[in-house]
Amino acid sequence: MILTIPDVLSPQAIGELRSQLATAKWVDGKVTAGWYAKAVKHNQQLDAQQPVTTDLVKQVRQAMTAHPLFQSAVRPKRVHSIRFNRYSDGMSYGRHSDNAFMNGYRSDLSFTLFLSELDSYEGGELVIEHVDSEQAYKLRAGSVLVYPASYLHRVEPVVSGLRWAAIGWVQSQIRHASQREILFELDTARRSLFQKHGKTDEFDLITKSLSNLVRQWAE
Repeated sequence: MILTIPDVLSPQAIGELRSQLATAKWVDGKVTAGWYAKAVKHNQQLDAQQPVTTDLVKQVRQAMTAHPLFQSAVRPKRVHSIRFNRYSDGMSYGRHSDNAFMNGYRSDLSFTLFLSELDSYEGGELVIEHVDSEQAYKLRAGSVLVYPASYLHRVEPVVSGLRWAAIGWVQSQIRHASQREILFELDTARRSLFQKHGKTDEFDLITKSLSNLVRQWAE
């Protein structure tokens, strides 16, 4: 399941974050690339050694984990390995898939939090490959794209401007994607039912089944 979540960060929060990114220290993105990804990774990332990086990572993690749609769809056990990257003219990240483990944690899902305004750069689309097709994503600032870490994907070359984003990975409480999707659909249905009719017998039964499935599938 690929999910778009709008407005994870407010415009004010994005503006403040970009101001900090503009004056921070950046390093070659290859420093965290696997041996096979170094050949196709051409970007910069925020230097992890500076104090501002820790503060910004904490801000993004809190915003992600507090979002109800993210909680319902992803069921995060750990949101980890958050990084900030920057692409300027000609920079790109070629076709690759993410490692199964990042910093010792399983990477079930990847996410990209877009931080640049759409009209501030050209190119830089995040392209996700499927079995017989591919889809390009370029979301407005503050929006998040969540997708399986197992998918092949790439970032197209930036033609002009600056593409800023935060990326990270999730180890879910529910390992299997098909089970996460079932839980998400049940949760969506019960929330809609509650909004329309309040706490009914049907709501209670769906909630019971949802909880029992989580007990059965959770790690």
